Amino acid sequence: MKGTLWLTWRQQRTLILVGAALLAACAVWVAFQRADMMAFIADHHIDTKNCKGWDGDCRGDDAFQLLADTNDAMRTLCTLSAALPVLIGVFWGAPLLGRELESGTWKLALTQGVSLRRWFLTRFTTALGGTLVASAVLAALVVWWWEPVSNMLDGLYWHDGYIFNATGPAAVACAVFGLVAGTAAGLLLRRTVAAMGTTLVVVAGLRVLLNTVRHDWVSPVARISQGDGPRQYIGTAESAGDFGFIDRAGRLVHEPAACGQGEGLPDLKTCMAQKGFTGRFYKVYPTSDFWVFQWIETAIFIGLAAALLALICVVLRRRAVL
Repeated sequence: MKGTLWLTWRQQRTLILVGAALLAACAVWVAFQRADMMAFIADHHIDTKNCKGWDGDCRGDDAFQLLADTNDAMRTLCTLSAALPVLIGVFWGAPLLGRELESGTWKLALTQGVSLRRWFLTRFTTALGGTLVASAVLAALVVWWWEPVSNMLDGLYWHDGYIFNATGPAAVACAVFGLVAGTAAGLLLRRTVAAMGTTLVVVAGLRVLLNTVRHDWVSPVARISQGDGPRQYIGTAESAGDFGFIDRAGRLVHEPAACGQGEGLPDLKTCMAQKGFTGRFYKVYPTSDFWVFQWIETAIFIGLAAALLALICVVLRRRAVL
């Protein structure tokens, strides 16, 4: 190891080593937690496959006790994975160029016969490699721990922010965006603290925005029950909060209280006949929408990261010419 690679290692080794130690600690902790969880499942003969959904067919209180003992610790890991893009952007991306430009040490590196482009690429690719590994490992740990009790009773579901933001390709793409956003902020602001604050606002703000508009990208599926028959259980799907009745023309009437609420009302059949309703409906986002939402957000994060990276290259090229 020599030249720019050696210098990059010297400057980033603390972050890399600390990050590796934290990942190892998380892996050991998750392994112990998951082993205890699986032992509890085996000892109490819990059929987790039949416990899926709020209406899961579970007997006894053991399954609820299992989730009560697991949920809080699992949320802690999910929070760490979801917060990783912000942490990477603030503490790795923002100082990557910002500290060098603020202190003027980048000029010293260029006097050693190294081009500005090579200096940047060596530093950035090292940070990018660490970002990909850290985010992918944390996301995998979350899935490994959560999968046996996924979408189960009152536990964590695929559409919960804890799970969705901490797993899948979107979690890795968001971490990459955090790194690039922090790098761009450091280059443009040339002040480390200012770049860190800006990165925090941008990355966290984008995540909040995507959480808010996510359901606007896909139309929910209408589940229909004929007459006054029982409605289909929601299972592991996510409710869209839209339900009501169907009239004789097949139109959806968004008036859930038109004939009262709940199942088995004595006058439900009479009320529906009087109002001309032939059935009921409610709308949900099926479990398969998890991947639809994931790939949409992945494309957004990667697209924004590519645009910012192009901006970084343009600014660095102009600076090299000047």
